[in-house]
Amino acid sequence: MTDLAKLQNGSDIRGIAIATDELAVNLTEDAVKQIASGLVNWLRQDYEEVYQAGDLIIGVGRDSRLSGPLLALTLMEALVTQGVKVIDFGLATTPAMFMATQYEEFACHAGIMITASHLPYYFNGIKIFSQKGGAEHEDIDFILEKTHPSSNGKTGTVLSADLITPYAADLVGKIRQGSGLTTDQPLAGMKIIVDAGNGAGGFFASQVLEVLGADTSGSQFLEPDGTFPNHIPNPDNKEAMASIQAAVLENQADLGIIFDTDVDRAAVVTSKGEILNRNNLIAILSQIVLAEHPGTSIVTNSPTSDHLKDFIEKLGGKQIRYISGYRNVINRAIVANEAGVDCQLAIETSGHAAFKENYFLDDGTYAAAKILMLLPQLAQKGQKVDDLIADLKQPVETQEVRFKLEREDFKALGRQVIADLKDYPVTGWSFNPENEEGIRFILSEPYGRGWFLLRLSLHEPLLVLQIENDLPNFMPAVLETLHTFLSNYPDVNQDKLLELLEK
Repeated sequence: MTDLAKLQNGSDIRGIAIATDELAVNLTEDAVKQIASGLVNWLRQDYEEVYQAGDLIIGVGRDSRLSGPLLALTLMEALVTQGVKVIDFGLATTPAMFMATQYEEFACHAGIMITASHLPYYFNGIKIFSQKGGAEHEDIDFILEKTHPSSNGKTGTVLSADLITPYAADLVGKIRQGSGLTTDQPLAGMKIIVDAGNGAGGFFASQVLEVLGADTSGSQFLEPDGTFPNHIPNPDNKEAMASIQAAVLENQADLGIIFDTDVDRAAVVTSKGEILNRNNLIAILSQIVLAEHPGTSIVTNSPTSDHLKDFIEKLGGKQIRYISGYRNVINRAIVANEAGVDCQLAIETSGHAAFKENYFLDDGTYAAAKILMLLPQLAQKGQKVDDLIADLKQPVETQEVRFKLEREDFKALGRQVIADLKDYPVTGWSFNPENEEGIRFILSEPYGRGWFLLRLSLHEPLLVLQIENDLPNFMPAVLETLHTFLSNYPDVNQDKLLELLEK
């Protein structure tokens, strides 16, 4: 029997849904049935009378993964036996599943998305939303622990419905309004291509962009295919970004938009082939919200560049660097607002972007929509999207290294390494206190000019190192010094770092 606790992945549930030579299935049908019971018990805390009356409504959607249909069917059958009304939305997106709790035509008490985001095809998982927003870590704890079945003496029902059409229409309306134009087709005359990575985001080309007048010819991988045959559907993946970059240049498009599998993340490629993800995407969206809300704060995760901080501050805003994890970043923004600090945007370098005006929902299509709203205005000025971040300084060199922690108590090891590094005496490394995750240093001569961050991975037994330098050829010096320091910890695997030093 599956240990359900091992399926927890922060505020999500993830596991192996298709067996491989190395991995056995742990997100089994039985596990999904237990999760369904935990879900009902979780919702009964707020909707006991609704549940007992047989009026509890749960929407279920999935991305294009091969295991999705069976897991969705298993989940829905388990909910029906417990007297729940189920709406089967079929192929959907993660942000759309939250909106199913907000749209009056569905009025779901919860929206359940079966997805494992960008992970390989053999994974799957479950993301959970109530009408209040996404489930928190402690909510998943509850759901995976309280798995006794419920009964209200009734048998539920299953109704099939189309969620993507009203969701797309909602986006169309918002982009029309945000463009500031009176025409129904503010994107007419523009060529915008979409790369859906064979996930669930293909609808954006036909049901959003084309309706707004854009030419989407050249769009690629729009058809759902759970084997992901073309590239990993991940805007933070170099191969995926190279693919959309090439498509934009080949088709001479004005803009390219790429989504991850369940469409809660996006990245953009400009007409010049410039990639707007990570720091660049944060800068674009920060400029948009600062124009609309002068002086606002933007919450990011910790691995953002010092140049981004300078860029935001020059625009009159403030950056709040916080710990990684999209729920962590979103929750930090919510706390800031509750404390009276206006915060309009929470965004991770991975591409998770959540706007206050949009329920603090991490929604790749809404992030893309905010950029699309600007295109007509930029065109009137003879400008392009990349002009918005012309003043964002770019590092000369960047490097990421992941170190496996080969000890059972890997978190304790990682914390010890980070604590010891703070006291490691190196001329040219200055401790940066403006950081809440791992340890961050400012680099100066003889290590160039830049910064590095060493932090524990949220969910894996890894230490993650990220370095940026504004001067060339100093990366080996930083890595050599870190290699010497880490040699004091034999359970920290340095193979990846040594490979870089040998090049």
